[in-house]
Parts: sequence; structure tokens; C-alpha cells
Amino acid sequence: MKDVAAAAGVALKTVSRVVNDEPGVSPAMAERVAAAIERLGYRRNESARVLRRGRTATIGLVIEDVADPFYSEISRAVEDVALEHGSLVLSGSSGEDPRRERELVLTFCDRRVDGLIIVPAGSDHEYLLPELDAGVRAVFADRPGGLAEVDTVLCDNVGGARTGVAHLIRHGHRRIAFLGDSEAIFTARERLAGYRLALAEAGLPADESLITMGPESRTGAALRAMLAAPDPPTAVFTGNGRITVAALRTGHRPALVGFDDFELADALTPGVTVVAQTPGGLGRTAAELLFHRLSGGSGPAERIELPTRLIPRGSGELPP
Repeated sequence: MKDVAAAAGVALKTVSRVVNDEPGVSPAMAERVAAAIERLGYRRNESARVLRRGRTATIGLVIEDVADPFYSEISRAVEDVALEHGSLVLSGSSGEDPRRERELVLTFCDRRVDGLIIVPAGSDHEYLLPELDAGVRAVFADRPGGLAEVDTVLCDNVGGARTGVAHLIRHGHRRIAFLGDSEAIFTARERLAGYRLALAEAGLPADESLITMGPESRTGAALRAMLAAPDPPTAVFTGNGRITVAALRTGHRPALVGFDDFELADALTPGVTVVAQTPGGLGRTAAELLFHRLSGGSGPAERIELPTRLIPRGSGELPP
């Protein structure tokens, strides 16, 4: 800053005011300082700024898997909002391991992040209480966590699955299979509940032999076995985009509705129908809520549930 002051022919305090967007500097003077900054390649000492302001201008983001397109969209949306607020994002993948989630969160807290956005891998978040007491703000995203006092942003999992299955029922299907993720995962349980609700509302029994829950590596084989049975399903509802892709890779094409849009869905012929949520909207809403809290926003914890949409993808949709 001394070099900038000397190059611009101004006092050190004037440079400080320009760098920190403080009032009291004429436009002409500010322009001289900016030109000197550009010419010398000056960069502000962020460590000193943090010590002065007591905030690090960073937030931590813990997601399931950064390689999953769904979570990549969440991450990008969080980054966009963070940049709008002059902050950076530190992110990591829990891999659905609660211990890994805890390690990441506490590591971010050790680095003095201002806030956290967490896609919970488990339901026990007592470890967060000391950090919350110390002033760290947090938001749970995609799934609820284990603390009622923390804001939560979800999508309408039950309603979305209910709508998707009802779509198949309206087109005459009565034996509808369900392929979902592990029941240990909140979203998988909610989507199974929506499937059961749609069947019950139509007066149809839920045939447990048509329901498979577990990792996507099992879903293709499970679907093949169902279709080879004496009384096979005529339609299938898949619980997430990865499972939809696994079902499509079997080469069998019963009528299909899948929860989550997925890459290249619009290139399929015949197409599929998807229950589309907005991961970008989920990430943006969670981040905006976090920065609202960081800026002093008070009030009871919020639980925001974003809607889903039933949309056809691809061309020549397979008749439901």
C-alpha cells in the first residue's frame, strides 16, 4: 500500500479508503489510486483484513458427491451466491458417510468459515452445537439434519413422486415398480412414501415384490428380474437420475417416469418423463438464506420446500 501511495502521490490513508470502499475520496483521486494499483499489481492482504473484521469471507459446503451432476449444480449455485457476497466456497464430499461429514464440517470450522451449507449424511448433528454457539451459521440442504434450530431447504419429494406415479396410473398402469436408493437416505424414503401414497389414493395395493431399495448397482438386475417374472410390471418409477440411467441401460423399456432430470435425457428416443427438481434453485435458496443469517437476519429456523415439475424429455415419448 505504501508503494501504491507513493506511485499515486497520495497519503497511505487515501489508498486504504479506496481499497476498502470507504467514503472521503474524490473520484479523481480514486482514479489515480486505481491506476497505480493496476500498474503495480497490488493485491489486498486478506489475512490482515480478516483479523480486522473478524470474518474470513469463506463458507463451507458439504455435499454427497461432487461428481454427481445434481450436486454439481447445487455447488455452482452456492458459489454464484457466495461471489455476489464477496465470499469463497470450500467444498467437500461426504460419500454418504456421517463420520466423513463430521470431519469435513469440523475441518471447515477449524479454518474459521463464516457459515456452512450441509447436505446431511446422517441424522446426528450434536457435534455442530459448539460451533453454532461460537457464531457459525448453518443451513441444511436437500435433506433435514438433526437440529431443529438450523434452517433447512428441501424439494417436495413426497409430492413429486406422488405426481409421477399418478401420471402412470392415469395412463392405465396398475403394476408399477419402484426402484429407489437406500432407505437410510431421507430423500429415498420420502419418494417411496409418495409412490405408496399415489397407489393408495388410486385404491391399488403396493406389491412389495415390485419395490427395490438400494445402491444403483442393484437396480438394473432387479428390474430385469421383475420383467422376467410371470406377472411383470408394465411401468416403473425410478427414485433418482442415476437409477433412471441404470434402468435405461438394461435395454428394457417399460413405461418409465424418473425422479430428477438427467444429462442427455433430451436426446432419448423414445423419451421419458421426469419429475424435475431444481438443484440450482435449491443451492441458491440455501446460500441466500445462509447469507441472510450472516448479515444479522434473525427469527425462528425456516424450513423451505421447493416444488417439482413433471416434464417430458426426449422425443417420441414411450406411451405411458
